[in-house]
Amino acid sequence: MISRNFKNVLVVSVGFLSLFTAYGGLQSLQSSLNAEQGMGVASLSVIYASIIISSMFLPPIMIKNLGCKWTIVAGMACYVSYSFGNLYPGWYTLIPTSIILGLGGSPLWSAKCTYLTISGNVQAAKDGKKGSDVINQYFGIFFFIFQSSAVWGNLMSSLIFGQDTNVAVIPEEQLKLCGAADCGLNVSSSSNSTAQTRPAQTLVWTLVGCYIGVGVLAMIIVAVFLDNIDQEQTSQFRGNREPFCHTFLATFRLLKDWRLVTLIPLTMYSGFEQSFLSGEYTKNYVTCALGIHYVGFVMMCFGASNSLCSFLFGRLARYTGRAALFFLAALANLSCIIALLFWRPHPDQMVVFFVYPALWGMADAIWQTQTNALYGILFPRDKEAAFANYRMWESLGFVIAFAYSTFLCLEYKLYILLAVLVLTVITYPIVEYHEYRNPTPPVEEGTYTSHKETIKSDENKIVCQTQISVSMKSDRSMRHDIEFCLFMKGENGNC
Repeated sequence: MISRNFKNVLVVSVGFLSLFTAYGGLQSLQSSLNAEQGMGVASLSVIYASIIISSMFLPPIMIKNLGCKWTIVAGMACYVSYSFGNLYPGWYTLIPTSIILGLGGSPLWSAKCTYLTISGNVQAAKDGKKGSDVINQYFGIFFFIFQSSAVWGNLMSSLIFGQDTNVAVIPEEQLKLCGAADCGLNVSSSSNSTAQTRPAQTLVWTLVGCYIGVGVLAMIIVAVFLDNIDQEQTSQFRGNREPFCHTFLATFRLLKDWRLVTLIPLTMYSGFEQSFLSGEYTKNYVTCALGIHYVGFVMMCFGASNSLCSFLFGRLARYTGRAALFFLAALANLSCIIALLFWRPHPDQMVVFFVYPALWGMADAIWQTQTNALYGILFPRDKEAAFANYRMWESLGFVIAFAYSTFLCLEYKLYILLAVLVLTVITYPIVEYHEYRNPTPPVEEGTYTSHKETIKSDENKIVCQTQISVSMKSDRSMRHDIEFCLFMKGENGNC
């Protein structure tokens, strides 16, 4: 029988799977579906800029007041609003809903990471295992289920857009502009390309309607089935509320820790590499050479590889260590970046279009599972602030990448990605070596208790105190009887 903590991990994972089936599918299509005036990429940039702002103060405030569970539900509602904005895409709908999504994004992810870390530490204490091993396993399971959202979200878009009969044949003149051969900024500017990259509006409405449905389903799953494991801590915080400025500045105070500062390149690279695949590879390689109808199938390959590798590496980390896995991810990304600089995509090379996202998915699985677990292990007593920093710096990577997407040539984007990767390979080992020499102590077993466990503990204390009280009364009564007996014996010789 599975433990309660493991059940909660599954509930969180399935909820995020459902939510990001919608958002992941929309994100993959923004650079192609809403390419007019760079509106789609601009909305993504606004999303991650808003996440940066919310990371500065919202996660600690929301998690400490609402608890992890209801912070997750509130964040999910913000994501669903972005799907509504895509029903009638325009600057007046996409930008406001992008801001709403961004404000809810950081609390959502910080609450999720905090929840998994608490569950991992509690379960490790119960089983007598190492906390970091259980946390790694839980993050591996989460990303195994979560990353498969790329499969289902893109499968939905591919099947629905596959019903479009107005698919134009891509001319050889345009194929010469695909990849890094040309600057890549004018891939979707021609009238012929515009006709082929925008499916019928009824199909777009159908797809977005499905995305809204699965987003609402995610909220219901978490609200109904997820345990409120930090309810007691939340109640104590509301009863003994800290000064607002103390909670507000929690994210920035953690920047005094040199380990967090040293991890910034690694964290930002996570944003750079994800934005490149969803924004540049889908537009300049897949849509340019094959058409928008293949974006879903290609990203499904990325999602399947990411999901399987997340589960595998989450378990493998206890035997190989994090450093070996990070080195493997860096090597995979380095090989892909160099190859993409020279590859000239053509429809005749169909298999190659799927090889790159498969390798990228394997690498991303390592970046996601191991970086999240690393933050939980290094900062066990400042989880909310630590994961808020994680989302803030990762989002900064997204913002920078999406910001220069509309005016930098593809070749230079690849060089920037390569430079950040090299910086990551230089800085990360410093933190890893320090952690190896000076391991961070895990939280104590009794640090986190569920509301039911707290009540049960209090009941046990009451019963115990009652028994002691009764025992003391019995002792007093016995002493009284003995004294009376001795007195009577002195009077008449018997008790």
